[in-house]
Amino acid sequence: MTATGSMFGLAFGDCVGKPTEFQRFEEIVRLYGPAGPKDLSQGGYVTDDTQMALAVAEALLDQPEGTDLAVEPLTGSLIEHFLAWAISPDNNRAPGMTCLRACGHLGNGLPWPEASQRGSKGCGANMRVTPIGLLPHVPDTTVAGAAQLQAALTHGHATALAASDLTAFATRWLLRGMAPSDLLPALRERCQEQRRVYHGDWLGDDLWRVPLRDSPEEFIEHGWVECGMVLGVLAKAAENPDPALDPCDYTGEGWIAEEALATALLCFLMYPDEPVRALGRAAATGGDSDSIAALAGAFVGARHGIEAFPSDWPERIEYRDRLARAGGVWDAGWERAA
Repeated sequence: MTATGSMFGLAFGDCVGKPTEFQRFEEIVRLYGPAGPKDLSQGGYVTDDTQMALAVAEALLDQPEGTDLAVEPLTGSLIEHFLAWAISPDNNRAPGMTCLRACGHLGNGLPWPEASQRGSKGCGANMRVTPIGLLPHVPDTTVAGAAQLQAALTHGHATALAASDLTAFATRWLLRGMAPSDLLPALRERCQEQRRVYHGDWLGDDLWRVPLRDSPEEFIEHGWVECGMVLGVLAKAAENPDPALDPCDYTGEGWIAEEALATALLCFLMYPDEPVRALGRAAATGGDSDSIAALAGAFVGARHGIEAFPSDWPERIEYRDRLARAGGVWDAGWERAA
């Protein structure tokens, strides 16, 4: 069950990385060793990363089954679930300020292109996007448009959009059986293919109008170029990464979208067939450890399924019923499509 594995894998990574998020790498190594944590944190608690991934997942579950996604009502559902998250008493896990500001504007009735924080490419854009990559029965153009839209509702920077697209496709390709060795070349090729593709049917004609950009193609190209650059750095790092070093030393601390993707991919590619080790490696990072580990968990879960994780983890993780519901619906859809 790879959709279920990816949903739970994201939460597992988030939980493993939660205690190390604001710690320096040297302190993490002192506490856990160079391999990082090897178990869920106490209580199985997650952060806003899992909470917002569930918001995206449940907005998707609101849509009519068996049909392609439509811009509306998906946009309305995403906004509804984001606002519910913003006012929830469980929203006490150091949420990102970009998400809170954008949700505040949405809650005050601003149209989403005005509410979006157009200068932000924080990792909040793509830490939550992986459920879109798990959807059966939708074409790739829909995956791309929906992935970029959910990012744009809060993070309007072109790089946030491109990184969210790549994160969704990495998850989707792994679920479909792509070999880890083929993943990075495929993502780099996508950067080139999509370089000047602006999904105006999903993003509208206002988001791209920012200083120094004279067309939607010029706007989105900047995001794909930045993502392509960090994936080029990742390609070199992935040839022979030193397991004793902080992965952030290679590809960045993960506070911004393209670095979160690249550093999570590095941790996954170091241990693509050892889920717990991949999560520990991602959590033992001096940057945004929970987001890096959450994405690494989504990737390894999509590849191997929930059975690859310790058998007691699913019952110990927070929000287990909601994670299982989303994964179960999509796994059933993939089975029918097979």
